[in-house]
Amino acid sequence: MDTSLARLHTGNQASGDSFAASLAAGLAKTPKEIACKYFYDAAGSLLFEQICELPEYYQTRTEMALLSRHAGEIASLMGESVEILEFGAGSLRKVRILLNAAQNPYAYTPLDISGDYLQEVVRALAADYPALVLRPVVGDFTCPLEIPDLPGRNSKISRRAGFFPGSTIGNFEPDAAMALLRQMRASLNGGGLLIGVDLVKEPARLHAAYNDAAGITALFNKNLMVRANRELGADFDTGAFAHYAPYNAGAHRIEMYLVSLKRQSVTIGDKHFDFAAGEPVHTEDSHKYTIERFREMAACAGFNPRAVWTDEERLFSVHWLESR
Repeated sequence: MDTSLARLHTGNQASGDSFAASLAAGLAKTPKEIACKYFYDAAGSLLFEQICELPEYYQTRTEMALLSRHAGEIASLMGESVEILEFGAGSLRKVRILLNAAQNPYAYTPLDISGDYLQEVVRALAADYPALVLRPVVGDFTCPLEIPDLPGRNSKISRRAGFFPGSTIGNFEPDAAMALLRQMRASLNGGGLLIGVDLVKEPARLHAAYNDAAGITALFNKNLMVRANRELGADFDTGAFAHYAPYNAGAHRIEMYLVSLKRQSVTIGDKHFDFAAGEPVHTEDSHKYTIERFREMAACAGFNPRAVWTDEERLFSVHWLESR
């Protein structure tokens, strides 16, 4: 079984979009920002796993329950001998539900910017699914991608089924989310997309989910600066920044920031960045949708919205979208 890493060249990679370059560009803006895709180094991924187990964080357990409850229906919609293409390789607990329910799945293609994490994914799955073709692909799914067909596709694979769980689509502004859905549709070569979408709900529930009592989300947010210190030799004083995550009801989104608690200066390489007391650094948005609004957006992106599943409290939704 060939599980060597395939690397796709994207526009971001060609322009030298590394963590260092992205961080410097983001901190030079007004207001300052750090791209949320850099949350997930090894430490950040472990912290996020802890977040998923918190009592306030309903998203993961609700999505897992929906995937488990409707696994048979999902497998029927995906079809036989499918190649599952996961955009941003996430929790293996979720994709295992699909692999276990799928009708003779042929291949699993996890796509992520971290080659090290993809190797871990492959090692974890290879022993349990010896007949499954595993093709980890290093690339940025936010860029247009042409993922080559696997050998034997015409005879063995009915089609691709995209998988994008966790409501990661909410991290993108609506126009960017629409563009991303279009890019994903192009990558699926006529296949469908299974996607998790967080729903609009009472602000108190959302506030609690992103401002947990144990402070794990705050550590996760600050890990961006810890990572910059470790990898880039920056001198962020994480104790001089506060985690702040309000809900913007008008825009239906959580906005996450790191707020400077004092006037200070940070050095990264040969660059210096000044922060005023109270100045925010934007790190993430998490947009929430109604079911109707998301289905409209998916249709505008070229999908036919088919099945949708939600829990009794309508906290979270899972959608199956067919490519036109």
